[in-house]
Amino acid sequence: MALIGAGRMGQIHGRNAAANPGLRVKYVVDPRPGAAMLTRELGAQPAPLELALADPAVRGVLICSTTDCHLEHALAAAAAGKAIFCEKPIDLDLDKARRAQPRFDGVPFLLGFNRRFDPHYRALKRRLEAGEAGALEALHIVNHDPAAPPPGFVPTSGGLFKDFTVHDLDTARWLLGEEPAEVFATASCLVDASIGEQGDVDTARTVLKTAGGRLCVISNTRRSGCGYDQRIEAYCARGLLCADNVRIDAVQAWCEGGAVASPIHPNFATRYREAYSAEIDHFADVLHGRAAPQIGYADGIVSLVLAEACAASVRDATAIQL
Repeated sequence: MALIGAGRMGQIHGRNAAANPGLRVKYVVDPRPGAAMLTRELGAQPAPLELALADPAVRGVLICSTTDCHLEHALAAAAAGKAIFCEKPIDLDLDKARRAQPRFDGVPFLLGFNRRFDPHYRALKRRLEAGEAGALEALHIVNHDPAAPPPGFVPTSGGLFKDFTVHDLDTARWLLGEEPAEVFATASCLVDASIGEQGDVDTARTVLKTAGGRLCVISNTRRSGCGYDQRIEAYCARGLLCADNVRIDAVQAWCEGGAVASPIHPNFATRYREAYSAEIDHFADVLHGRAAPQIGYADGIVSLVLAEACAASVRDATAIQL
């Protein structure tokens, strides 16, 4: 493997790749001085992108570079005949991503929508498909960050919908089992005035409606006073299926003053630790010919279409028909 980008996501995916018995990280591609520590930890070599991609021993790449470089690095890897794991989104420019799509025909490509690999959400999906509570009618997805990102992150992130809500849009498609046909979103800047000054929002509500009439409400905010708030409720014909917040542990203290439970996870890295590990294990299966990628380039295109529809709905204060 070659790991492209040794930042926050590169550290997560690089370590998970190193922990998989079927993978070895040979190169770390990141010229920043801070990459040296991770490179040593993984037992890898520092290398420029061209050298890593030219090595016939490298079967796949983990693209964890900055968002504006995802597509560029994926195209280079595809041209070199490497299997690709790419962090979301594919690119911030939908038209650019669409034009590039034919160049990935026949290339094993896995997009990093990690929620689909979360064991709790996968259990919810299985029980929905089994009809345990009857036919699905509506979803409620809660995705609340504990704190706003640093000011320098916003200009290169693509904004709330492409950086943050995009996870929920993919999760909604996966659980609804039908493509959204209508999108309505409304948003405000309530958490950090500097986010609004940079032309973005930090609090949003989005409603998706499928052609069959199923509904999904997505709740997003850049601030949560209780931790990294991650919940999904599925309202069905005969009842409710709910994937609740995951706590640090299951211990509760019952005293005279009442019950006290352990807090929920403080950030995405700990809450979705198992999901991140499982998606790299799945990529290993793809590389070894045991599986086809569960989330492909086309899923990335659809998620960008939906994210842009959310932004257009906020801008025009109207529902967007797809």
